Amino acid sequence: MSDFDYDLFVIGGGSGGVRAARIAATHGARVAIAEEYRYGGTCVIRGCVPKKLLVYASRYSEEFEDAAGFGWTVGPRSFDWTRLIEAKDREIARLEGIYRRNLERTGVELFDSRAVLEGPHTVRLLADDRRISARYILIATGATPNVDPDLPGGEHVITSNEAFHLPELPKRVVVAGGGYIAVEFAGIFNGLGVETTLIYRGDQILRGFDGDMRRALQEEMEKKGIRVLTGDVFTSIEKGADGTLTGRTRKGETLVADQMLFAIGRRPNIAGLGLETAGVEVTPGGAIRVDAASQTSVPSIYAVGDVTDRANLTPVAIREGHAFADSVFGKRAWTVDHSLIATAVFSQPELGTVGLTQEEALQRTPNLDIFRTSFRPMKHTLSGRDEKMHMKLIVDADSDRVLGVHVLGPDAGELAQVLGITLEMGATKADFDRTIAVHPTAAEELVTMREPSERLRG
Repeated sequence: MSDFDYDLFVIGGGSGGVRAARIAATHGARVAIAEEYRYGGTCVIRGCVPKKLLVYASRYSEEFEDAAGFGWTVGPRSFDWTRLIEAKDREIARLEGIYRRNLERTGVELFDSRAVLEGPHTVRLLADDRRISARYILIATGATPNVDPDLPGGEHVITSNEAFHLPELPKRVVVAGGGYIAVEFAGIFNGLGVETTLIYRGDQILRGFDGDMRRALQEEMEKKGIRVLTGDVFTSIEKGADGTLTGRTRKGETLVADQMLFAIGRRPNIAGLGLETAGVEVTPGGAIRVDAASQTSVPSIYAVGDVTDRANLTPVAIREGHAFADSVFGKRAWTVDHSLIATAVFSQPELGTVGLTQEEALQRTPNLDIFRTSFRPMKHTLSGRDEKMHMKLIVDADSDRVLGVHVLGPDAGELAQVLGITLEMGATKADFDRTIAVHPTAAEELVTMREPSERLRG
């Protein structure tokens, strides 16, 4: 008979926690999981999945316009925000049901409660004040949107959490932030006909992405009618009697909107979790400190996903959870390689990227060959839309290895997934050159760029 109620107790029912719980259970462990909100976590419930559905909806405005160039006559049309949100909610409820059923099928016991640490092997369920013991505890509570508590009038803004549940579509919106969440929501609102402004404290949107892609995306966003203000921040926000919000900025701008969405980053969701009680160390940035195996400073407690602030992406959390379960319960130890991760920004146009940016590559090698191409996608030769697609290859000039690939344009995210495989395998520029093009496609440009646009040496 075990000295513990469970072999594993997971705090957090998001993608990483659910994967860890299921895999551990298939290895024969007695597993329980606690979630205080809804199973599926940020990504499924109020993150990447509902966001992508809204992105699809927002693209139809341009599709209707483009159809005319192909001989279609599109009659009167209108958009119903309420119907979209209701459809989105039905799909999210369906997905949450799948998450619950998959856990139950593998024998995981579910608790709909907030759980906090009370020691290296003990958690307390706040719903009924019950204490549960476990040989191992996994923290997978994700991250939560940042807010500016010192901003006068900051209580009037919303975050991405609330944006998915607005009772009506605003006529004017200001999005604060320059990361992928801010950029994606700016595209969503603009595509749905909302007068949209993006304000960002940095000099260019999407910090951390390749410089050429950042510049090109901002240009395309502005062509679509999004007003982009950089190097500026709010100093105050006031709410009028009619609900209108008026924001004033450091540079003297006055921005008036019906909603102001703050997407100024996310922080690990550790508040009130009992980390101090259990002795779990955190980093200066407020993340749970873990080693390569996701083990915290307390040997019996592990953590995966955004709460560790390593690579804050859902597929990474899933992989970390899987690695933890295999290593601890499956007698097959392995760790996640965070060095090469393909990712996508569902901006409009879309950005797909894998590997190093040019700025990062220059920190590793002084000799680079840069291949760039920019062209109008074939579709727009008839639609007449003024939008360009951009592609970029970053190649180590000494080894010929492709260090990074960046694509801005339709289906860039889909391309990034496949390109990720080639870079994981160590593809060289010669490998790309030997590949026969698929014609006519935009992707063929990736294998037909022969001469570098730029040679960087020393």
